[in-house]
Formats: sequence, C-alpha cells, structure tokens
Amino acid sequence: MTPLRATILGVIAALLLAGCGEADRRPVGVVGDPERGKLALSQYACQACHIIPGVTGSQVYVGRPLDDLAKRRFIAGTLENDQRNLVRWIRDPQAIDPQTAMPNMGVSERDALDMSAYLLSR
Repeated sequence: MTPLRATILGVIAALLLAGCGEADRRPVGVVGDPERGKLALSQYACQACHIIPGVTGSQVYVGRPLDDLAKRRFIAGTLENDQRNLVRWIRDPQAIDPQTAMPNMGVSERDALDMSAYLLSR
C-alpha cells in the first residue's frame, strides 16, 4: 500500500469514527438544539421534579424520570410520543391533562423545542 493511499484510508476511517460519538444522537426528524435544551431544562428547574440524564439535580421522584423518553410510546399516558406532542406537553401540560401535577412553567416555543430535542436524544 502506498503512503498516500494509507493516509487517505486513515482520514476516511477517522471521519467515519467521528460520526460515532455522542455529539448528536437525535432521532431522525428531531429539530432543535439539544445542548441549549439541556441548559433550558436546568433554567426551568425541571430537575426539581424529574431525574433527567445529564442534568445535575437531587434524586427526586415527584415526576417520572425522563431517561429513555425517546423509547416510550406515549407522553403523559395519552399522547403519541413525537416531538410535536412533547413540545405541546412541555408548554401547557394542563391543556392535555387538566388533572396533571406538572405546572405550566411558561416555557417558550423555542425552549420547548430545544428541551424536547435534548430529551429525545437521550
């Protein structure tokens, strides 16, 4: 093998491996900025009621843990689990379930989109 070919193959291998990291694990079709979403989850103090992977907080068991959210079939027991519905739930949970204990935190559309991108990438 020539040195040039070995170099080219090495570069190709490095590029392929670079795509295998955890930088972006969003499911296909999920939009928003997961890193900004992680920050928004902290700013809205979601960890006060939920255990959220990657977000520092107490070990609380008020709301459901939010790990593996992307693998769940439903949100709040009734909504099909997709990003649009997750954004709706985050923004106004009482509109979906008037009896829910989850408060309306006044989350903006942008923050909810980014929060959902983070939660669905875990």
